[in-house]
Amino acid sequence: MKLIKLTLILFLSLFFHSITSADINIEFENWKKNFKRIALKNNISEATFDLVMSNTKFLPDVIKYDRYQPEFYEDTKTYISKRTSDKKVKKGKQLYIDNLSLINSVENEFNIEKELLLSLMGIETNFGTYVGKMDILSSLATLSFDKRRSEFFTKELLILLNLIEKNQIDYNTLYGSWAGAFGYFQFMPSTMKNYATDYDGNGSINLKSNPDAYASASNYLKKIGWKTNEPCFYRIELNNEIPKKYLNISAKKLHNKKQLNFFRQYIQNNNIIPNNYDQLEVAIITPDKDIIPDAETLNPAYVVFDNYEIILQWNRSLRFALAVCTLKDKFKNEL
Repeated sequence: MKLIKLTLILFLSLFFHSITSADINIEFENWKKNFKRIALKNNISEATFDLVMSNTKFLPDVIKYDRYQPEFYEDTKTYISKRTSDKKVKKGKQLYIDNLSLINSVENEFNIEKELLLSLMGIETNFGTYVGKMDILSSLATLSFDKRRSEFFTKELLILLNLIEKNQIDYNTLYGSWAGAFGYFQFMPSTMKNYATDYDGNGSINLKSNPDAYASASNYLKKIGWKTNEPCFYRIELNNEIPKKYLNISAKKLHNKKQLNFFRQYIQNNNIIPNNYDQLEVAIITPDKDIIPDAETLNPAYVVFDNYEIILQWNRSLRFALAVCTLKDKFKNEL
């Protein structure tokens, strides 16, 4: 009897899945009709909408990627080691040598360390060698249609359509990540609108070109508050006395921040953190807890500073920010 029930459940699951797959495409086309009315109310011409949106498709793989991201499933040690290897440092060092004048000029103009830019570019796109091949318009449309984060991605899609409408970006070049990010530093449309710059002065912004990409990334970091030569984090060993309320396990918003000198009572390896940071507000993160099965409550643990939270604005992932700052420090020892 159990076998019959199991077979029936499997059959019904496959049956309804096939119906759902067909229905989704119909629902997506209906969504596009409704979205067109919204776009026209947001200063998108009908000609532009029809030109760039007529061939957009629902991409089921985008939903899969959205539900399963390595930041949420790899433990911190694995995630960081994969993205900060000696091979990556060597490749970034060569990129710096090949673009010495440009990178130094951008660093001097925007006062953003070259090591940070190399780190971000290395982790985001492997120094421009993998910028993504997804149709960004279809990706954003799929995520706008999906209920999970519809409001956010609808705003991003409208911004991108406005950039196309104003001829600030060529829609034929819009291939990038599954989440709609574009260029060497993976800018979302809102970031393009607010921070991208035509550094080489050729009349257009090309985020798959080193001059515009580097300057745009530097402009972004400067305006959101990166503090040159201040720390990102320190790996710490906590004692069992620390109240659990001070442990951050989510990147959404770091809570219960205190001055570093307050947290020193709970840090066993205090000697690794200079005393001149004692008055700075910091937070404690334990990125594996509640994500990795059987993870220890207090290990790994990090004390994080304002610059760490700046990287969280770039990508809201505890592990991503740790990897960026780790690779940045490795470059500092090499350049």
